[in-house]
Amino acid sequence: MLRLNVKLLLFLVFGLVFVATWSLWNRCLDGLHAPGWDNNFKHNGDGPLQDVFSGNSPVAERQTSELQGYEEIDCLINGDVALKCRKEGDEVYLPFSFIHKYFEVYGKLATYDGYERFEWSHSYSKVFYPKAKYEPWGVFMYFENYNVEVRERVKCLSATEGVPVSTQWESGGYYYPTQIAQFGLSHYSKNLTEPEPRRKVLEDGDRDLAHWQASGSSTFTRTHDPEVNSVVIQFQTSVGGSISLKLDHVLDFVLMMDIKFLSMNSSVTVALQNRESRQLWRLHYVCSLQLIYTQDQDIFHGMACDDSAPWHTLIRDLVVDLQKGLLIQNRGKRKLPRSKLKVVGIALRGWGKVDNVSLSTSEHLAHFYDAAQWFVKHQDPNTGGWANPVKRRVAAGMQDLEPGWYSAMGQGHAISVLARAYHHSGGDPQYLQAAINGLRPFRVPSDEGGVLASFLKKFPWYEEYPTKPASFVLNGFIYSLLGLYDLKTIAPPAQSKEASVLFEQGMVSLKNLLLLFDTGAGTSYDLRHFTLGTAPNLARWDYHATHVNQLLLLATIDKDPLIEVTARRWIGYMNGKRAAHN
Repeated sequence: MLRLNVKLLLFLVFGLVFVATWSLWNRCLDGLHAPGWDNNFKHNGDGPLQDVFSGNSPVAERQTSELQGYEEIDCLINGDVALKCRKEGDEVYLPFSFIHKYFEVYGKLATYDGYERFEWSHSYSKVFYPKAKYEPWGVFMYFENYNVEVRERVKCLSATEGVPVSTQWESGGYYYPTQIAQFGLSHYSKNLTEPEPRRKVLEDGDRDLAHWQASGSSTFTRTHDPEVNSVVIQFQTSVGGSISLKLDHVLDFVLMMDIKFLSMNSSVTVALQNRESRQLWRLHYVCSLQLIYTQDQDIFHGMACDDSAPWHTLIRDLVVDLQKGLLIQNRGKRKLPRSKLKVVGIALRGWGKVDNVSLSTSEHLAHFYDAAQWFVKHQDPNTGGWANPVKRRVAAGMQDLEPGWYSAMGQGHAISVLARAYHHSGGDPQYLQAAINGLRPFRVPSDEGGVLASFLKKFPWYEEYPTKPASFVLNGFIYSLLGLYDLKTIAPPAQSKEASVLFEQGMVSLKNLLLLFDTGAGTSYDLRHFTLGTAPNLARWDYHATHVNQLLLLATIDKDPLIEVTARRWIGYMNGKRAAHN
């Protein structure tokens, strides 16, 4: 019995030693990494094969890989790319970083439900399926998801006009009709899809709501203004003085006020503070022709002032105004969370009048009407167009577009804004007339200053870019059709005929040319491969998704199966499907 126990004890001791040794050995193996497995690769064009292996592969490390269940092997891609791969049985595994760049596919590691997964997608864009039939008084496409004013190519919102100033093709900034229309359409759509805004009225003139404080010899009084037939605050400040209102307001950052400056040195200042760091910024709305400029913690937004000018409704998203100023200073690449900011004060300087001061979560309708008014005020009375004031180079082999060119997309978008303004305002004729006048460029050939081109002298096409030769851009053409549809539907019968004719002939052209944009794996942005005899200009995935979304929307108003069937096939391309081959 004793001899048996001794044997058992020795067996257990040797077993523990073996397990400990094996565990240490495996840890050593886990610490070894095969050289060259860094997912780097290099394409060498037409030259000799470029080796991108980062180091040699010693025998010991290859044996280590084999013990881990795989073997490192060299992969040669089309004879000009070399990289490290892994072989496991009959399967060969390539680094996804190579696959992503080589095939333009997308993937990421994601953890949910307690498991880590690798998610692969062929497209980075999203399809928006219409919830109901498209109506001209409803949401415009999926624009409730647009935030035009925060785009990098928007310099700022003009404090005079209340609309975005673009830097897309000219860094100094200019008014781009297409972008202004998208700004208006996005806010109109948000007004329909978002809850009622939360609004805090700070001052309305009639009631003694705000506790303004005067510094120096500055003065303010509540007085009746015959121009607006309301009690307002009239202020006049001394040199270095101000009329100020202390605040401690969070979450609501859209400032709205009626303001009238009576001297050129007048201004409104709003102070914002970071609630964590206590850093302070001051936003100044001043009389200046300069759109935006900065100095340390002060950001200035210029307004066109005139002593005889009428009252002006100032609507500002304070966080956007702050971010645009910080971008100018190269200090605002990271977005400032609204939750970390608060409004700590408003100050008035100079000589002027103020009324109806509020802070709210949004003022979508006010922004929308700013855009609609811009189109009424800035329409060319002779041509009916809204000109693009910058030079545009579309493609080599096409004549450049000189400043003053019109865009069918810009015209269509503007008409969509004006049609909605006419409907929402209860029939204000200024919006209807501007929309009808906006049809004129659709009748003028693109080589004569309009937007009308012709495919093979048979199918009329409304050009987003009226190039020579024609470019036939698909998404811009469809946007122009939506504008025509909006007007023909909303206008009274006697005033809708021309829009109806233009829309119907455009739909005939679309159905006849649509499949020319189908590449079998995606879509073409335009038809320059036909007009210039070059390689197709393939639409990147966000433009491809726009094509799909536009067709899905058109399918709700035109039941021709071609439209929806094509849209479904193009959705398949976004999921990796391809047209059949021989």
